[in-house]
Amino acid sequence: MPPGGGGPMKDCEYSQISTHSSSPMESPHKKKKIAARRKWEVFPGRNKFFCNGRIMMARQTGVFYLTLILILVTSGLFFAFDCRYLAEKITPAIPVVGGILFFFVMGTLLRTSFSDPGVLPRATPDEAADLERQIDIANGTSSGGYRPPPRTKEVVINGQTVKLKYCFTCKIFRPPRASHCSLCDNCVEQFDHHCPWVGNCVGKRNYRFFYMFILSLSFLTVFIFAFVITHVIHRSQQKGFLDALKDSPASVLEAVICFFSVWSIIGLSGFHTYLISSNQTTNEDIKGSWSNKRGKENYNPYSYGNIFTNCCVALCGPISPSLIDRRGYVQPDTPQPAAPSNGITMYGATQSQSDMAAATPLLQSEPSLTSEELHMPGKPGLGTPCASLTLGQPTPPSSMPNLATEATLSDIMPLKDEHGGHQFLTPDEAPSPPRMLGAGSPLAHSRTMHMLGLASQDSLHEDSVRGLVKLSSV
Repeated sequence: MPPGGGGPMKDCEYSQISTHSSSPMESPHKKKKIAARRKWEVFPGRNKFFCNGRIMMARQTGVFYLTLILILVTSGLFFAFDCRYLAEKITPAIPVVGGILFFFVMGTLLRTSFSDPGVLPRATPDEAADLERQIDIANGTSSGGYRPPPRTKEVVINGQTVKLKYCFTCKIFRPPRASHCSLCDNCVEQFDHHCPWVGNCVGKRNYRFFYMFILSLSFLTVFIFAFVITHVIHRSQQKGFLDALKDSPASVLEAVICFFSVWSIIGLSGFHTYLISSNQTTNEDIKGSWSNKRGKENYNPYSYGNIFTNCCVALCGPISPSLIDRRGYVQPDTPQPAAPSNGITMYGATQSQSDMAAATPLLQSEPSLTSEELHMPGKPGLGTPCASLTLGQPTPPSSMPNLATEATLSDIMPLKDEHGGHQFLTPDEAPSPPRMLGAGSPLAHSRTMHMLGLASQDSLHEDSVRGLVKLSSV
């Protein structure tokens, strides 16, 4: 043990050294993972989504809340003040039937308001560009030229010619019976109309629920109005009409609401019953698409020719799935490949010829030749300076006479021996401006050789660039 040592040698602790090279742009902290976004979060239409995309509504929902308030207030007053008296005096079946109608109305209303009416997805940029090319080819015009409006296609459905219109917002040709809703900013399949009372568009996927809503609401309105009048008449027979109104003031409010709303609800139910029986939409009926006024040969190609069949198809047919997949995850965009480079952008940069050859596969496949292998009798090699060229001029063809062949290696070696011991230039040997040195001075001769060497390197660089341009053009 050495003198002065008071104990055993302490154990050396080693820390693990990371061998991964980190660039200065990398953050020392780990990047937080970006949560995947769902499609409803980036949906381009003017819609509202709730419950993580499960509920889809229009942006204008003020009238929808008014509809809810009217139904809930009227039904609540009826069940609170009228049903108790009617169940005791007439029959307990009245509140039961009223409850069934109320829940059916609320269920169909919420189903109509919270569902996808049949929104068609918009075209992706690639699909839109491909469609634009097809339109240009069909119209016989080149891209960027005049495109004659309107853009339409014609299809034949059951012997009837139907025009498909192009949507400039969604970048698609709308399928038959589809239309673009200006309020929701979406193309809706089998578009009927935009109903502010339900706060949503009415289309292919929610039309049957809308029809069942207005039909059941008309029954509920008539039911409440009829039994409110029955309640008031029954009380007025016992106490008088004014006393009956004082005992049940809620019945007056219910009767007023039902009286002014029942006519419009029943009229709307009858109109849509006609549309279902003829297999039409509100949009088609208003435009008169299949009206006989347009001609005797104009008929509805979607009608099955039977009222019962048309009603079964509209109310009992299968519901098509949603096409927008609003709860799906947004796929990350694939990186676009960079434009191929032909080497021209690297011209003038401080990059050697070997780096350019390494960056070009065609140059890598060619064997590199040294100056000894290229040297031929009577012709200069790659390292031979050219005295007849100035800086930046291209290399002349091999057929031209080379004026620098008389400069041999023996002419340059004495210069190296003569100036080999100098570490710094004296004031007399300091470089002077051009055309100030004599042509026969050794310093002028060495400087001329150095400049010619740079010129030859720059000429080789330009030749390599020309080669790259030719290879890329081939």
